Amino acid sequence: MITINMNTLILQIIIKQWDKSQRTELHTSERANRPDRYPIILPPAFYAFNEQCLIDLHGDDRQGNRVTYCLTADKKIRLDRFQICTTNNTLEYSDTSKPNPDSQSIGSLDNNWIQARYNWRYSVFEDEMYYWLYEEVTLNAIAVDAINKNVFLETAPALIFENLTLAI
Repeated sequence: MITINMNTLILQIIIKQWDKSQRTELHTSERANRPDRYPIILPPAFYAFNEQCLIDLHGDDRQGNRVTYCLTADKKIRLDRFQICTTNNTLEYSDTSKPNPDSQSIGSLDNNWIQARYNWRYSVFEDEMYYWLYEEVTLNAIAVDAINKNVFLETAPALIFENLTLAI
């Protein structure tokens, strides 16, 4: 265990991607059997935002650079459809597939890990053809004073949030 002086957000993102040809029962079963949490290993996990946040990426990224993140002027980390307020360590979800998305509060991350997940699809143009790329995005998140590489493996999440918006 590494001890640090300030509260650190640990954000673990796991992406499962597939196309229409991979919607068989066998493919669905294989995806279901893939882990939804991993140990934190530095590297490939890395620090961001003046070392306030540790980001750990896993899974598929067919298009490259799938996960985008930024720190806003009001001190919120935006990560895909998720938003973390760094002043009070709360996690929110915003369905950006809707025209005027409202943020939905999920919960506090203070020494309390949350697993949040959603499914969606989008159109991809590749090799002179369009196809649907399906995704399941999982975020494991916690704010801690001491980093433990097994933080997501040793206990169950305090809360599981699922916004499975697509019937895929």
